Amino acid sequence: MRHELLDWYDRSKRDLPWRRTDDPYAIWVSEIMLQQTRVAVVIERFKVFLERFPTAEALAAADEQEVLALWSGLGYYRRARMLHKAAKTIVAEYAAKMPTAAAELRKLPGIGPYTAAAIASIAHGEHAAVVDGNVERVLSRIRGWESYDSVGEAAVLRKVEEFSAGLVDPHRPGDFNQAIMELGATVCTPRNPQCLVCPWAKECRTLGEHKTPKRAPMTSREIACALIVRKGDAGTEVLLEQRAATNTVMPGMWELLLLPDGALAESDVRFTVRHAIMQVNYVVRVCEFREEDLALLKSNGSERRWVSLGKAAEMALTGLARKVLGKLRPRSTISIQQRSS
Repeated sequence: MRHELLDWYDRSKRDLPWRRTDDPYAIWVSEIMLQQTRVAVVIERFKVFLERFPTAEALAAADEQEVLALWSGLGYYRRARMLHKAAKTIVAEYAAKMPTAAAELRKLPGIGPYTAAAIASIAHGEHAAVVDGNVERVLSRIRGWESYDSVGEAAVLRKVEEFSAGLVDPHRPGDFNQAIMELGATVCTPRNPQCLVCPWAKECRTLGEHKTPKRAPMTSREIACALIVRKGDAGTEVLLEQRAATNTVMPGMWELLLLPDGALAESDVRFTVRHAIMQVNYVVRVCEFREEDLALLKSNGSERRWVSLGKAAEMALTGLARKVLGKLRPRSTISIQQRSS
């Protein structure tokens, strides 16, 4: 099985930027970015992030708002905060050199068993198995393990972890781990797996989709936000509001002013966008207000700031704010380009 998988990987692997380096810092950044974010988006942002923060020392020295600004569009901002915090720990406690062993890497903020095993195996050749959603799906199908509820799913995961620990190739552990994740991402996909081209087809007891617990369905919600622009010395400016540091979701990020329920007049709607956050699909009505209407929009005590559109693109914006501002095409020479898909 090892030979079949690695032979397939050598022939079929995607050319991804983080596969062209053995720098543990770069591999770490890529692994954190790839958690719950599409590969196509990460490819675009990985290079930019490393150009600005090429080392853990550079990342540790940065202001958190700058880190969040470069992360904006990738979502799940806690990942960026923990990455920043871990970089500070590496500088303060490890003389700016990342630990090499998975067990030691797990002591850093935001690095769990999967990420530690990925870094240690890919960068240092440690014989450590990675288990993410792709690996769990592939090995569950290979062994014919199905689950119908959360209890059964936890039992399957334990069996997968035990099986994967003995399956890792001792000579090429990093390539093996990347290969099995690649197999799950491109061939043994959640829906309509391509079993005819799978290197493990003859070992597979499922050959197709397997039973897993039903996930919570997406819900829908309508909200409205205020788009308030004016002409400033640097061109078109927009009014942004900072989320409170105590907010449990995206604290410290900048966004457009949210309107309370019932404050929407259809005549004020400039355009509508759709935006998904976790299990919620939002329909967002973007309402245009004039600067003199500010008195009608009560403040919740958060900081508000007039920012030129060019400067806003460099700030730690929420994904929704970046999407809305990306749709603006003012007649001025300044515009915002949306950084994420």
